[in-house]
Parts: sequence; structure tokens; C-alpha cells
Amino acid sequence: MQGLQLLVGFVTNMDQQERLDQWLSDWFQRGDKNQDGRMSFGEVQRLLHLMNVEMDQEYAFQLFQTADTSQSGTLEGEEFVEFYKSLTQRPEVQELFEKFSSDGQKLTLLEFVDFLQEEQKEGERASDLALELIDRYEPSESGKLRHVLSMDGFLGYLCSKDGDIFNPTCHPLYQDMTQPLNHYYINSSHNTYLVGDQLCGQSSVEGYIRALKRGCRCVEVDIWDGPSGEPIVYHGHTLTSRIPFKDVVAAIGQYAFQTSDYPVILSLENHCSWEQQEIIVRHLTEILGDQLLTTALDGQPPTQLPSPEDLRGKILVKGKKLMLEEEEEEPEAELEAEQEARLDLEAQLESEPQDLSPRSEDKKKKPKAILCPALSALVVYLKAVTFYSFTHSREHYHFYETSSFSETKAKSLIKEAGDEFVQHNAWQLSRVYPSGLRTDSSNYNPQEFWNAGCQMVAMNMQTAGLEMDLCDGLFRQNAGCGYVLKPDFLRDAQSSFHPERPISPFKAQTLIIQVISGQQLPKVDNTKEQSIVDPLVRVEIFGVRPDTTRQETSYVENNGFNPYWGQTLCFRILVPELALLRFVVKDYDWKSRNDFIGQYTLPWSCMQQGYRHIHLLSKDGLSLHPASIFVHICTQEVSEEAES
Repeated sequence: MQGLQLLVGFVTNMDQQERLDQWLSDWFQRGDKNQDGRMSFGEVQRLLHLMNVEMDQEYAFQLFQTADTSQSGTLEGEEFVEFYKSLTQRPEVQELFEKFSSDGQKLTLLEFVDFLQEEQKEGERASDLALELIDRYEPSESGKLRHVLSMDGFLGYLCSKDGDIFNPTCHPLYQDMTQPLNHYYINSSHNTYLVGDQLCGQSSVEGYIRALKRGCRCVEVDIWDGPSGEPIVYHGHTLTSRIPFKDVVAAIGQYAFQTSDYPVILSLENHCSWEQQEIIVRHLTEILGDQLLTTALDGQPPTQLPSPEDLRGKILVKGKKLMLEEEEEEPEAELEAEQEARLDLEAQLESEPQDLSPRSEDKKKKPKAILCPALSALVVYLKAVTFYSFTHSREHYHFYETSSFSETKAKSLIKEAGDEFVQHNAWQLSRVYPSGLRTDSSNYNPQEFWNAGCQMVAMNMQTAGLEMDLCDGLFRQNAGCGYVLKPDFLRDAQSSFHPERPISPFKAQTLIIQVISGQQLPKVDNTKEQSIVDPLVRVEIFGVRPDTTRQETSYVENNGFNPYWGQTLCFRILVPELALLRFVVKDYDWKSRNDFIGQYTLPWSCMQQGYRHIHLLSKDGLSLHPASIFVHICTQEVSEEAES
């Protein structure tokens, strides 16, 4: 297997090299059916099926004979590497290379600068960047010294992070983290303790660990009286399993800041007696220690919410708080019932915080638990209050008070008064949670709530799919820290932006995407050895309603290894600042629904123009390396004539 350790030309990055070497070695082992260290043509044919490519038998045999330099009738070591290289030839990249190369053999420094400026839209930094990229990706030392880029180096650049559709400058922490907490989207989880459905599913500390590890910064804790005086966490009035509250707190304390050191919000749903609330306080203070925020940062009455930067390494409690004497008492809220929900299920299934303030009136309607002053005292900046109307909030509430909205209520408010909702979210935090009817822990589309500036759009993170792809896509930027700065027109308390009738504060954009080719797409069903995928690419835009659309290419028959589409898709985007792009590769099936192969989702603001590779992820968000698609991206401002 010595030949398998050879570097395949375009791989220069050590991490990529090791992954490709391992991948190549794995394929050899799978193709070498009798494990004799060499492959016959029959084994090569079987390998082609495993690699998801269907080839003409004569062409495959021609490649086989060319690679068999020893004329032994088998491939081994270096011969297999050459065979692989012949399989992975990229004529579309070769054509692009020759377009900018005067001699077809290399790109001079000036030619590469031209490519970076004209196609990759790198602007003034192209000259310095060209030198960096040649040094990073040119495999030949003489090429580096002469400041030229070979075809192998060019392909290495295009397949690298620098050639990725996701702008590498958006990977590290690049946003201003000193603005008030309400100016950020916050990666938020619903029913974090659940790893299954909401009726009979399992509750587990693992739910918190997974959420925190993926950058979640707001977790939900439903707390009920438990046996032996110890509070428990579970989905109340259901058959979901129970876990001790102290175990949940211990897990949060251990994993809160492993992925991000920006603040974690504990959204407490407190259903406990006075006695067990005191146990809650004891566990929070003893287990979390200095991590738990218990007083205002500077000891002075704040005038706005602190920033994520101010709150680094801190855990905040969001929950009900006893009224101060000087505060005006508000009338009792009626139980808000969603039209879709059955009344007898709502109390069991919805997670709207119950009003636990000690009030005497209207007790016949809804019995109230008494809020323990010690637990109330732990709520510093995130006091949960009932929402009545935007006018009521402006007149009676403070910036440190936050309201929760069911998805149904939030959708209704966006439709009726979207501009007021935007203004509300410019000075106060909002949390949106899924309908109680989602007993299967399905998710809503978070985009429509982000469009209104809602910060904590809580997701059932245990449920993979389109909605979680959008959530992961938005929070992929800014070092995955769990906080993303909202566009400036969603941070302005006087904003006139209406998500249902949007007028962009900037120019509308035309997005032109040429879907060129695919590379090493995985099979949908690995159990069907003879099955070859028929891939197509769908590009989906998520943003304000007029921008939300999708288009797709035709399918390529029987080729998942190196399919070529060469098709152009065109979109008009009114509010690009809110847009997310989702690239989905599907296996065409005329008999039934097309099967999912892979996807990649990213914000418009993190997208690079030019010739880019999109490295695909699985349904669970895991890398499908080396599967990718190759595209050309171009954006243009829509002219005033076109707009009119």
C-alpha cells in the first residue's frame, strides 16, 4: 500500500492530505475484494459502482490499462493512485485554468491576480492574496519561488477553505459584541431536556450537552416538584422521563462555555412549591458558583441591557420576578389559548411561563404558586412578563423585561403589526417557541421570526431537517459563538421596516448562480451496491416572503461521482441582509419523492462570489467529505429602471 501514501497533486494542506489519503486507502480496501493488495479489472468495475459512478466498460478498461504500467493485469500502489487521478480529472477546472493561463501550463502572478479580481471579486487585496495563495497551495517549490501557480495548485486553491463559498473572514469572531443583548439573534433551544417527542420521549442531560456543544446560548428547563424534596426536569403532565434538576445544572455548568464563552441564558419554567424552589436556588448557586450572574454588573441601575462582551462567562436566569413596591401592578392576564390547540391539552403541551406573582385576585380561574423571593432575586436582566400589546409594553414595561410568544401568536403579530414587532424587538428581548401541537418535536421555519428581529427563536434541536439547517446556517458565522448581530434596521427603535411588506434600506440584488459540477456524491442507500444516484441541485432562498423561493437543475443520470450540470439559476433578492441560501443535492426519483443526498446553508452576508466549492453536510449537519458541488456566484445591484 506504499503508493497510497503518495500525495494526490492538488492536495497541499496537511489536513486535507491526511483525509484524502485515508479516503483513498479505504476505497482501495473496499475494491480489493480478495485482499491481495492488487485489483483486477473486475474489482475495479465493482469499485466504480461503490464510488457511485457508472462508466462505459470500454472507457473504464482504457483507464485501467493506462494506469497498469507494470502490465500485470492488476493495479497496485502507485498505479491505483494514477487510476484515481484519471477518474478525478476536472475538465471544467482545466478549461477555467486555460482561460487565464497564456501557455496553458501555469498561471503567472499577474494572471492569477487577474483571476482573483475579475472572477473572485477580491478587489484591492488580490495582489497580496495571490502571493499568499501561491505559497499555500502550489505543490512545487520552484513554482513558489517563481510565484506561479500550476494546475494542481489552482485546483488545490479552489477545493480549499479559501475557495469555499463561505467567506473565511466570517469564520472567526468578526462582529461587534459590545452592543446590548437585544441587538443579537441568540441561538436558542426549546424543551432542551428532550431527545425525542414531547409525549413519551426520553428526557436526558445529554440534550443539554448536545445543545451547548453546538453553540446554543439559551436552554429551557421545565422544573417540577420531585420525590425526596429534589426538583425534577421533564415535560409536565406527559409520559416523558424525569431527570434530577441538580444533574441538569451540573451539566450546564460543565459544558456552558466549552464551545463559546458568551453568556448562557437559563429559561426557567418553574412549577415548584416554595420549598423546592429553595432547593433550586441552592443548586444554582452552589453548583454554578461565580458563573451565575446574581447582581447587576456595576451595581448601578442599568439603562440598557449589557452586551455579550460584558457577560462573557456568565449564566443568566430568565424567569418570573416579584414586583418591586414602586412598580405599578398590572391586571391579571387571561390564559392565552391558541385557536388551533385543544384547551385541555394546552396547559400540558405549551411552555408559556405561568404567572407566579403573589396576587390575590382571580384565583378561582387559575391557581397560582407562590414565587420564592430567593429565586426571584436570581432574575437580574431577564424578567419574564406577559405580553398584552405593543402599546402596553411601551407604556408599562422596562428594557430588562422579556416576553414569550407561541409561534401562532408571533405569526399573527407579524402579519397584523410587523413594523411594531420590529420596533419592540429593537429594545426588548423576545422568545418564540413551537406550538404545543408539535408533539413530535418538529420545528417551524425560524426565518420569519428572525425577519421581525425576534432574538430567541427556540428550536427543537433534537430534530434534524430544513429548519435546523437554517438555524445552523445562521449561527455558522461569528466563530459559532451563538450570537449574531441583527441588521441595523432591526436594531432601530424607530424602524419603519415591515417584514411582510419590506422595503430594503439598501438596493435589491440579483443573484446569478451557475451550478457547474459535483464531486464524489454519496449514495442515498449504501445497501444497494448496484444503485447509482441521479443527482440534481436545488437552490433555496429563505428571507422575507417575496425573497423566499427555490429553483433546481435538471438531473444527471447515473453519475454521483463527477456529474456535470452547467446550468444557471437567477434570483432577485429584495432584502439580502436577511437572506439565507440553502444548496440541496437530491437523487431524482420519478416514482416517488426525490431522496436527500446533502446540503449546505449559509447567510448571504457570508457568501463569496466567483468560482466556489460547496462542501456538503448530512441531514444531521455532519461533513460528507469529500462530497461537494462546484458553482459560480455573481451578485449585481438591481438598477432603478429594473425596480420600477
